[in-house]
Amino acid sequence: MKFVRDNISRLAGYVPGEQPQAGKFIKLNTNENPYPPSAKVVEAIQVAAEKLVRYPDPVSTAFRLAAGEALNVDPEWIICGNGSDDILTILTRSFVDQGDLIRLPNPSYILYRTLAEIQGANYQEVNFNDDWSLPESFSAADVGLKLVFLPNPNSPTGSVVSQEAILDLAERLPCPILIDEAYVDFADFNCIELVKQNSKIMVSRTLSKSYGLAGLRFGFLVAQPTIIQQLLKVKDSYNCDALSIAGATAAISDQQWLQENVAKIKSTRQLMQEKLTQLGFDIIPSQANFVWCTHPTAQVKSIYEYLKENRILVRYMSYPNWEEGLRISVGTDEQINACLSLIQSKV
Repeated sequence: MKFVRDNISRLAGYVPGEQPQAGKFIKLNTNENPYPPSAKVVEAIQVAAEKLVRYPDPVSTAFRLAAGEALNVDPEWIICGNGSDDILTILTRSFVDQGDLIRLPNPSYILYRTLAEIQGANYQEVNFNDDWSLPESFSAADVGLKLVFLPNPNSPTGSVVSQEAILDLAERLPCPILIDEAYVDFADFNCIELVKQNSKIMVSRTLSKSYGLAGLRFGFLVAQPTIIQQLLKVKDSYNCDALSIAGATAAISDQQWLQENVAKIKSTRQLMQEKLTQLGFDIIPSQANFVWCTHPTAQVKSIYEYLKENRILVRYMSYPNWEEGLRISVGTDEQINACLSLIQSKV
């Protein structure tokens, strides 16, 4: 297409996890929450639906206040987005020019690469160490480096980098670093307090996973106010609609529901890890709502295909310079038992 920018024409594009449009599937491929959201979310959306003739609050004030209270952060340190992917886009547009460099670990969230390519920027993938720590080269001050993405917990592995290592990394880097905490509510720690200690550290969150709101599309960023003020110039005028603001505000205000839901998912995650290990899979202990598994002899792609034939979706993934494997989202106990029963018949 001659009218399109060259880098867009060459772009393969990010491919989200499969969302079947017909028939009944057990979906364990996109890390959605298997349980419905807090009842308070539905109530809040119903109230907001009566006021749709008005534009939404452009800065999601109600949510920022509620999130600030829940996370012990000043609301002025928060900017909201249409899912955390919107936050990633805003950051890339704000910090990275054409020809600049974005750094990310490998393996990690594939969208980071796509965002760099859309921007006309370069990306550099740095392999994790064997123990899932970051090598010294991840903090190198390379020419043109303008932004670093670090998912923590990481996808697809569910592994984490320590707070101490992240703080040290930020002090060495010549640019901001985004700690993508999409799965952090299932982990043992988070990095919100690090934002207060180093202005280069930013933390993004989503309500898609732990709050059961993947269909709502709402995420946010915590960063120091000097950064937030600049990002507000870049975001779309009304990037969050009134229904999502209302639902997200109700969700983050219901911390009791969150803790109960997270506890159920962690319990099932432990069950998954134990049973997959018994079936001969190699497991990385997960701090997220999924489990990454490889197998020394079985063909994992054929397992993925067999599960799909039986209407169970998991994610088959393969990264450059890294082994292929299956990322299986944590479902209900019944869903996981059905999945593991089929897997057992193939290994």
